[in-house]
Amino acid sequence: MIIASNLKTNLTREKTISYIKDVENFIQKISSNQEVFVFPAMSSLNSQASRIIQGAQNAYATNNGAFTGEIGVEQLEEFGIKTILLGHSERRHILGETQTEIVKKFNFYKNLGFKIIYCVGEPLEVREQGTNMMMKYLELQYEGVDTKYKNLIIAYEPVWAIGTGLTPTLEDISNIHLKLKEKSNAALLYGGSVKANTAKDILACNGVDGVLVGSGALDVKNFCNMIQTAQNIDTNN
Repeated sequence: MIIASNLKTNLTREKTISYIKDVENFIQKISSNQEVFVFPAMSSLNSQASRIIQGAQNAYATNNGAFTGEIGVEQLEEFGIKTILLGHSERRHILGETQTEIVKKFNFYKNLGFKIIYCVGEPLEVREQGTNMMMKYLELQYEGVDTKYKNLIIAYEPVWAIGTGLTPTLEDISNIHLKLKEKSNAALLYGGSVKANTAKDILACNGVDGVLVGSGALDVKNFCNMIQTAQNIDTNN
């Protein structure tokens, strides 16, 4: 399974290094074969030889240049980073990133062979209009994206669930994942208020290949518990 931690705008460089070291030690301790990602804040990116895959939460579609406040390939290469998170709802809805801009980044980093975790999800007002409208909304977020790209991972994150403590029912999670599986063979993660005490049931849902976790993973012990949960599920299957 894939267990990913999006640290967002949290933790200093020193704390992030300690966080990743703790996760690495835990993985070695339990001999985990899960695929583990950590996406630190931009100022906390660091070169580390580790089984953990470190990724960028965002980058501009450029090698370098006059793009104030952005980073590009040159900065990512300094740390050996070849993984990027794209399309997250906070970039779409808070920072105003359009589908056109996201697709430009997707194609740029696809052409460089990056592993891409691509996020899709719907706001509450769309979800309340029913399944058909929700699927139409999600389909727009697939426009322009190569769903057959070999290094693609998709993360379904209902916008209304992120950071709220609310989650869809397990049946809803399974149903939407199975519908999205029809659009792509890429691994499909669930995100949106995943907690250490809910990860087991979510990871057991049909169509769920892992989780992308935000605030629920800021405590390294909770994140390690999710890795252990995934390991237990794989071992028992």
